[in-house]
Amino acid sequence: MGNCQAIDNATLMIQHPCGRVDTLYSPISALEIMKLNPSHHVALLLTSSMCTSTSSSENNNRDGVPIRVTRIKLLKPSDTLLPGHVYRLVTSQEVTRAKRQAKMQQKHERRTREQRSSSELETGVQTNNQVMNEEESARPRNVAAAPQRSRAGAWQPTLRTISESGT
Repeated sequence: MGNCQAIDNATLMIQHPCGRVDTLYSPISALEIMKLNPSHHVALLLTSSMCTSTSSSENNNRDGVPIRVTRIKLLKPSDTLLPGHVYRLVTSQEVTRAKRQAKMQQKHERRTREQRSSSELETGVQTNNQVMNEEESARPRNVAAAPQRSRAGAWQPTLRTISESGT
């Protein structure tokens, strides 16, 4: 009886889109795998387990059971595939489709952020205008002391002439 975990850690597995699995026993560059499989990219499989929360109503029958989440990370041609990991070949079409979808999602998120911030600014401007209008209405006005002039341009103070008495 051998140690299966030692063998798993010493192997490098490459999953093909058709379901075939290649097993290698030494490191190899992603560029070599991409040359052997034209129009494919190499991706590292990243798996993690997440426990379900007890508060969600959808998972009442699966409380406490971990959910396995699998993500992939595209590798550069200069990266090295190491034993002990699982890699997957992804077609170029899938990569371009995923990148296009991610770009569209970023644009959508940016638009919603901009709409949210512009609506917050409009709300803030309306609130500031309301506060200024309330302050102006609460302030007593002395119409005779400051004559109203509608003049475009820079503000200039209105001064009354002061006569100086000669001594």
